[in-house]
Amino acid sequence: MTRVPAHRGVALLLAAAVLAVGCASTDPSSADRPTGQGGCFTDPGLEPVASDGAAGTGTITLLAHDSFAVSEGTFDAFRAATGLEVEVVLGGDGGTLVNTAVLAADNPVADVLYGIDNTFLCVGLQNDLFSPYTAVGLETVPDQLQLDPHHRVTPIDYGDVCANYWIAAYEQSTPPQSLDDLTDAAFVDQFVTQNPESSSPGLAFLLATIARYGEDGWEAYWRELFANGANVTEDWETAYYGEFVAGGGERSMVTSYASSPAAEVLYADPPIVAAPTGVITDTCYRQIEFAGILRGTDQPAEAALLIDFLLSPTFQEDIPLNMFVHPANGQAEVPELFLQHTAVVPEPVTLEPEHVAANRNDWTERWTELRRE
Repeated sequence: MTRVPAHRGVALLLAAAVLAVGCASTDPSSADRPTGQGGCFTDPGLEPVASDGAAGTGTITLLAHDSFAVSEGTFDAFRAATGLEVEVVLGGDGGTLVNTAVLAADNPVADVLYGIDNTFLCVGLQNDLFSPYTAVGLETVPDQLQLDPHHRVTPIDYGDVCANYWIAAYEQSTPPQSLDDLTDAAFVDQFVTQNPESSSPGLAFLLATIARYGEDGWEAYWRELFANGANVTEDWETAYYGEFVAGGGERSMVTSYASSPAAEVLYADPPIVAAPTGVITDTCYRQIEFAGILRGTDQPAEAALLIDFLLSPTFQEDIPLNMFVHPANGQAEVPELFLQHTAVVPEPVTLEPEHVAANRNDWTERWTELRRE
């Protein structure tokens, strides 16, 4: 497998996509939609891809977000079974990734896109980015993860964005338990999150507050949160490894993931047996990530084989300790370390993808105004 940040064509599109993410007027959710249909889950009338499973030669290009990671040699099994090489091109975070694909919709820069999630799913579907394909092994995926009835995208993984806290900071007191606690004066100047206009977890946390408090209450919540000293960074890395205690910062709470404690244990040096971080499960927003065959690829059958592989046990069982999310394949074996240290979230919140697509720009613009008040 070749893994590169971006080849020249993708790099140019990434630059344009970054501008598009930052400008509401150029967001593809409001762009002209080839389908001309209303909801994003209506039948697009596109010809499904048929895969005969035959081996071939050549290279399949996979466009993925920057958090994509697999163990060395994972794609060897794919090459052995199909004769195809996989080139992974990293395309920024989830929003930038989708914008890149939209800007190149008539001449796709890759064969398969991995990493579009349920917050941006309707953008991709309304712009007809994907060709329908029913993946081999789709029956192993729980129904609640299969959002598109026309199989333009295939669920690959899921996880929860949640507020985390540093356990040692609360040895002498009660740690925060809920979204409401983040606005409590007992936790003043302790929380850091990310900008929802530039960060996927930042957007997920904003959506969690909208889902929890509703259209009439989320703005008041954020006023209280900002008044209580909440800080905002542009990305997850700056928040977690800059402001949060884990990276030497002074803040004891951060927007991260339910699986962050597992990552802390895996990468600890010297080794540890208990995670130093806890998860506030009341704050969690469920993210589902998908892969799809980019419409217009000249290798649709070969791309279908890669979709099948992404859903296979070989790839699915490699996901948890590399990308720290749950495999979508319900039959995949999950490593004990991941299961032991990833927080169980009994009731993660979520919003319908169509509702997010229709309101995301307004929500993030209003959030920006609240931040400046």
